[in-house]
Amino acid sequence: MTVIVDLSVGSTLCLSAALSAKLLSVGTNPFIAILLSLAVACVIGIWQGWLIGYIHIPPFICTLAGMFLFRGIARVILDSKTVAVMDKKFLSLFTSYIQIPGLDVNQRVISSMAVGILVAIAITAYTFISERNKMKKGYESAGIKATAIKVAIFDLVILFYAYKLMSYKGIPIMLIWILVVVAIFAFITSSTVFGRYFYAVGGNEKATRLSGIDPRKVYFWAYFLMSLLAGLSGLLVGARIGSVDGNMGNSYEMDAIASCFIGGASAYGGSGTVQGIMIGAILLGVINQGMSILGLPDQFQYIVKGAVLLGAVVFDVVSNHKTGKS
Repeated sequence: MTVIVDLSVGSTLCLSAALSAKLLSVGTNPFIAILLSLAVACVIGIWQGWLIGYIHIPPFICTLAGMFLFRGIARVILDSKTVAVMDKKFLSLFTSYIQIPGLDVNQRVISSMAVGILVAIAITAYTFISERNKMKKGYESAGIKATAIKVAIFDLVILFYAYKLMSYKGIPIMLIWILVVVAIFAFITSSTVFGRYFYAVGGNEKATRLSGIDPRKVYFWAYFLMSLLAGLSGLLVGARIGSVDGNMGNSYEMDAIASCFIGGASAYGGSGTVQGIMIGAILLGVINQGMSILGLPDQFQYIVKGAVLLGAVVFDVVSNHKTGKS
């Protein structure tokens, strides 16, 4: 069984953010700065994908080395200083809000609630149609009652969030970026042959190879795409914070791994969904934010996060043993 782990995502994020901030500080066009930062992230992905997939360097060692190497390069670029991100065009691409003239007035962004209602309706329709098709074809189904409860919870969360956005500034562009990425990779992993290869390699690499699938290509593309997304995340985080320093992204790789397990990824590999991982990331974010609001000391925050991660992994391992998947 294989679990694909990348310990360098936080450092790649930091390097991408550092490069873009430095380029913007010397007057570089924001679009060129973005492209160059993403290009560097792609080079990192190609480099690590080649080492892991074709040279067979253990992923843990390769990405651990990258974690130190890329953060060191980021600090060299920043000259161990904090660089502010001031370019308005760059910030507008990632931190602005969507508002419709004529509809959104008097501190009430009605379009946010309208979009929330449409999304809730779309999710409800899609979920029930999918369940009906499963039942028609004789596949295992959660049942109408369980599906209705699940959809109702999702819809209430979406509508509550839409209400909060309506009372604030509207739909943030950053949310659109995140949803686009999630939608693309949810489609790839669930509805394409290429996406299913990742599950196959994660479930049983030897059987995958005997089936005629080249695991080297799967590893290469997995680490390439992870680095590309880490680079994009660096741009988003840099714009959101408004400055970049050499410590940006510290422990992000641990949070990413924790989000995967909390969101349903198996310790045995070969399972998990993008949607589940997003839920795991949101839950972990809520836990972090809640502890910060309560003023819980750092040492206790680490204890809570470690306990939550351990509990998720123990539950997964026990469940797999019980179902004979071990």
